[in-house]
Amino acid sequence: MGINLSNFLASKSQDRKMNQYQDLDHLDGLSISSVSANLYNTKRDDLVMFYFRDGANFASVYSQSKILSENIKWNLNQKTEKIFSLIVNSRNANTFTNEQGYKSMQHIADLVSKQLTEKQKEDEEEAKIIKSKNIIFGCTGTIGEKFPEEKIKLKIPDLIKNIRYVQNKYIWIKAALGIMTTDTQPKIAMEECKIGNTNVKIYGVAKGSGMIHPNMATTLGYIFTDAEISNELLKKLLKKNIENTFNAISCDGDTSTNDMISIFSTGKAKNQKIKSINDKKIKLFEESLNKVLLNLAKRVVADGEGASKFITINVLNSKTEQDAKKIAFSIANSPLVKTAISGEDPNWGRIIMAIGKSQVDINLNKLFIKFGDLNIVYKGKIYNNYNETEAANYMKNSNIEISVGIGNGKKNFTVYTMDFTKKYIEINADYRS
Repeated sequence: MGINLSNFLASKSQDRKMNQYQDLDHLDGLSISSVSANLYNTKRDDLVMFYFRDGANFASVYSQSKILSENIKWNLNQKTEKIFSLIVNSRNANTFTNEQGYKSMQHIADLVSKQLTEKQKEDEEEAKIIKSKNIIFGCTGTIGEKFPEEKIKLKIPDLIKNIRYVQNKYIWIKAALGIMTTDTQPKIAMEECKIGNTNVKIYGVAKGSGMIHPNMATTLGYIFTDAEISNELLKKLLKKNIENTFNAISCDGDTSTNDMISIFSTGKAKNQKIKSINDKKIKLFEESLNKVLLNLAKRVVADGEGASKFITINVLNSKTEQDAKKIAFSIANSPLVKTAISGEDPNWGRIIMAIGKSQVDINLNKLFIKFGDLNIVYKGKIYNNYNETEAANYMKNSNIEISVGIGNGKKNFTVYTMDFTKKYIEINADYRS
């Protein structure tokens, strides 16, 4: 079937099987297709289409990098209330491709809109005319290489021919595999909840393994729901819930030119209309949306390039949430911290260094540091009963939790990251080889 089995089977979690993934099934109003456009010169899937036959409300947040990919520029320029298709390619970031890259988006959108309009005439009682502005794109891969417009255009007929109006778990995983680059595992997540008395679904797929420090913010995440929610409300929900999910992760401290998180609402659940983000009927939906976003974000970190440790960093008792976030990322992005954890060395002096360089005011007399449940620093001094052997044994765990209290307030923030291993260097040294 052309799925990305080579990456899947090479996963560091060799025992990972289909039954270990959540059971995403059919979401009404959405269709999925994936094919190989030979972008990797192999038969692996590298081109994925998400098709909304009646259109979908949507909202997106994008990279704040000052150098944006051409597909992000295209998406920002499309002023429309409904999206009919999202097309995602791997292998090529469409960044620093200038006029050629942008015009490729136009040419592909023209072709897709024309052929989807023809499909509407074949399949729908009331066919809709789909325009280029109803098509948006996700691109991921190498920066600065010519965008493979002709290869992609050649496969658009197959992409549309392969559209499946009913999804199952295999189709979702196939799509998640198709958007992967250096990832070793597909990333999917789901939640179900109620809006009023109506059952609704929230499904999501993501990719990301390196160049991860979103700032919306090579992270792609796509959320799909059958709930009926307006564009304006989707935008508010996404912007609010991105902060402690995708904007709370870092693999290597590098913000991509292509970061893109989008949410699409098909409206097929036909729930009661929600007018405000403060409406009580939206509370369960928002909680479930946050769970899906966080689930996907954590999967990105856990699959970080060469990672052997999943690291949670809690910064507590801060004057402001922004200060807590600044300290947490200072620790998370420190190569010295990340390499010490990789080497299973409880070198807490590197945590002290990272706290200090953040330039955030702290109450040194109340500063504490913990590795899991182990006290390392207490009230600004090394803990009286600190035991180096216990700390070293703790660092052998695959999940490491570091908690830092800075003693000048009540605000907290949690960041998720990974360690730096020799494998990380190998992957990035050989990225284009």
